[in-house]
Amino acid sequence: MKRLKIFPHEGSIEGTVRIPPSKYHLHRALIFGSLAEGDTRIHGKSGALHIKDTLHALQDFGIAIQEIDNGYRVKGGAYRPTNGRIGVGSSGSTLQFMLGLGSLSSGLAPTFNGHKALRDRPIGPLLEALGSMGVQWQAEAHKLPVTIGPGKVQGGHIRIQGTLSQWISGLLILAPFAEQDTIVEALPPHNELTYVNLTISMLRKFGIRVEEMAEGTQWRVPAKQTYHPAVVHIEPDLSSAAFLLVLAALFPADIILKGLEHAGTHPEGQIMDIIRQYGVTLDFDEQLGGTRVRRSEQHKPAERICIDMRHIPDLIPALSVAAALSEGTTTVLQNIGPGRMKESNRVKAMLQLAKMGANIKEVEDDLIIEGVGRLTGGANISTYNDHRVQMAFTLASLRGEGKPTELTFPNAYRISYPEFFEHLAQLGIDTGSQAKWDEEQPNEEAVNE
Repeated sequence: MKRLKIFPHEGSIEGTVRIPPSKYHLHRALIFGSLAEGDTRIHGKSGALHIKDTLHALQDFGIAIQEIDNGYRVKGGAYRPTNGRIGVGSSGSTLQFMLGLGSLSSGLAPTFNGHKALRDRPIGPLLEALGSMGVQWQAEAHKLPVTIGPGKVQGGHIRIQGTLSQWISGLLILAPFAEQDTIVEALPPHNELTYVNLTISMLRKFGIRVEEMAEGTQWRVPAKQTYHPAVVHIEPDLSSAAFLLVLAALFPADIILKGLEHAGTHPEGQIMDIIRQYGVTLDFDEQLGGTRVRRSEQHKPAERICIDMRHIPDLIPALSVAAALSEGTTTVLQNIGPGRMKESNRVKAMLQLAKMGANIKEVEDDLIIEGVGRLTGGANISTYNDHRVQMAFTLASLRGEGKPTELTFPNAYRISYPEFFEHLAQLGIDTGSQAKWDEEQPNEEAVNE
């Protein structure tokens, strides 16, 4: 297996980068546009592998998508699978958002399939809930491949565990087509509600009514609604920007993140307030068209930082690194359970920081991290082909003394943030043998949140 060597970085970071568009928003806009009869214009383009997975899946359904300047034109309409096979690649979001939509197909019954690791992912609760809505499905052991029978969706009162937001989003996306009103009730635990809220916000842009009930854990979707074409401007991807914000917490920094103004509707919008607790200052500069991010040796982090991760589990890898290198600060990442069910068990993955000399421990549903001044290089780290784990350990390795740190799965970052190493270079970090990585192909085992 090829490994990526990351050498320590000395000195400060300076420069300007443009934050890519949010793949969270883009997944939804592309799918919702495909359901709206007519042309939807999306401003914001991504080279992330999981966005390509959504594009390919929609094309398998016979939807025409044209790339335009800095965006896409989606010609929505009936789903007509060209050969009955719907490939979702390694994208869990693509699969779980679109699975129920297979019931809208004309002609062939669509069969969804994806990469090996995705085939091992739990989708049983979603399949059972779709069955309660009247969707006919066939699968062995509640796993891919899954065949969906075309037919009418009935709706009704649907209960599903709130463990993963994609299950709830998948039901809400399908519910407007139901013959009767649908109530989606999330049973405890109520995780990742920020992601559900993003789905609802985007649904409303396409003319879909969703009524929130019961303190945000039940939603009513009126029956027989129609998606309408929209013009959508995709927000900056704060889940990608998070790694640059954490980078600014690790070194003396003065950088400009172009296009980033505020948290917007991004599920990880909290990162902008969280990173300030680690001694980083953020100021929007209208003239520069972005946020200026600064940290000097005089900026000190808070002595104790407690962060509830229940609704922002994708930030666990990046914040673990910020916490590990905040000397004199105790950080408690609370309610980390959802992070165990992502592309990898991200809690287990980030505990590898201990190999580098970090003071990190798992206590029930918390990660407790005592910050240190420097980490040790030379460790061999498994990234589990998880893009966020790989990028987080890249940052940690830049503060590793001595030998370079070796990371498995050199191409994992391409899943969500293909510009990552290019952006590090623009900020003055010599990442070394990038040409070697470019010769490699992404591994089939990659899997997404």
